[in-house]
Amino acid sequence: MAEETPVCDFGWKAPSFTLPGTDGKTYSLEELRGPNGTLVMFICNHCPYVKAVIDRIVRDVDELKALGVSAVAICSNNSVQYPEDSFDNMKRFAKEHRFTFPYLLDESQDVARAYDAVCTPDFFGFDRRQRLAYRGRLDASGRQAAAPGMKRELFDAMKAVAAGGSASADQVPSVGCSIKWKAG
Repeated sequence: MAEETPVCDFGWKAPSFTLPGTDGKTYSLEELRGPNGTLVMFICNHCPYVKAVIDRIVRDVDELKALGVSAVAICSNNSVQYPEDSFDNMKRFAKEHRFTFPYLLDESQDVARAYDAVCTPDFFGFDRRQRLAYRGRLDASGRQAAAPGMKRELFDAMKAVAAGGSASADQVPSVGCSIKWKAG
């Protein structure tokens, strides 16, 4: 069943975290911060919504990096119930899609809870002061291929943030598979 993210809580401060990455390193939010903004994405390997947009996510992250916006992806799913989201499969997924950003494991699910993440993909775009400026979708494609000339909503919002401006207040929620929470 598809879940939808809540409306952006503009100005909300990014919660800190320290998590292991698929590249064998451990990362904290503080060291991942970009000089002009930071994009925190909750994704997973098995979700059809993520699979449909992952190559566009990689493209947009690469272009945002040139604007001083860093990015990180986090998988918080219960990999016991969803083995396709295991750490080994995260490594494979990151390599297959040529991630140029850290892909981190939130095994305890504490980071997803701190961010109030609800689905995959769930995008949190922060300005240079780590204040939430964007919580919407990548684009209007959903689970479909992108139509030619489709507006790049996330990219455009973070480009404005990187330039010292603000993202449009008119943001469309992201839709995706629910985060697969552990019982109890």
